Amino acid sequence: MRTRCTGEWGMGLDGLLRARGDALQGIVNGIDMEEWNPATDPALSARYTVKGIAARRRNRAAIERSFGLDADDSLLATIISRLTWQKGMDMLAAHIDAIAHMGIRLAVLGSGDAALEGQFLAAASRHRGRIGVKLGYDEKLSHLLQGGADAIVVPSRTEPCGLTQLYGLRYGCVPIVTRTGGLADTIIDANEAALGAGVATGLHMGPLTPDTLLGTLGRAQALHRDRESWAGIQRAGMKADFSWDRSAGRYARLFQRLVDAKAHNQADAPAVEDLVESVAA
Repeated sequence: MRTRCTGEWGMGLDGLLRARGDALQGIVNGIDMEEWNPATDPALSARYTVKGIAARRRNRAAIERSFGLDADDSLLATIISRLTWQKGMDMLAAHIDAIAHMGIRLAVLGSGDAALEGQFLAAASRHRGRIGVKLGYDEKLSHLLQGGADAIVVPSRTEPCGLTQLYGLRYGCVPIVTRTGGLADTIIDANEAALGAGVATGLHMGPLTPDTLLGTLGRAQALHRDRESWAGIQRAGMKADFSWDRSAGRYARLFQRLVDAKAHNQADAPAVEDLVESVAA
């Protein structure tokens, strides 16, 4: 753990993390599997399961109408994010013309730095039908984007865990993520071995540079043209378990170790024991 606590990825906390490295435990987030359920989600134009992902086409059409995008078979990628440097949005904005020229369509939902908001709006004006932008946050629309876009791009420079890529897995919206933090922990890259084994759930890029960004998007394009491979990645992601059941269990085991350690040194630990019981429940 200590070897990963560098200034590059520490965001100012690397010194504290190195000092407490022996006590660090990494537990990824979970998601609400009922609220984020494509089989029952009222925000979708068409609900579906892993066995019926073809129904996602109706949600894709709804996105195209909402964002003023051309209706074609090209890769439709979405960004649902704060528009900030930490999220890698400056890199995306700087190379958005190249992305549009690749033939990829983008549906962007987010808000943040005023300068970045302006860059995305200007790009949408230059590339009408290929790039659509809605500033702000819209919970219902975020569900539709996950339920209809082909991929979600998460180019964060740092990300302790992240949630949008987990929602993407749940909805068959293939995550394209930077190989950092929880993004690397939760997404299995679609390399040749993972594709052959049927376990790939998304694409990794890293470190975040113009070459890795555009190269990984190009790789996604090529995979998307192979409908069978792309559907396999979608299905593998939808079958992944990122419910709170698994993460809560890890918290409960961690708290139990704390209880045991405290009980070894002190006679009572009622407050921690109560916490263990509440998590386990």
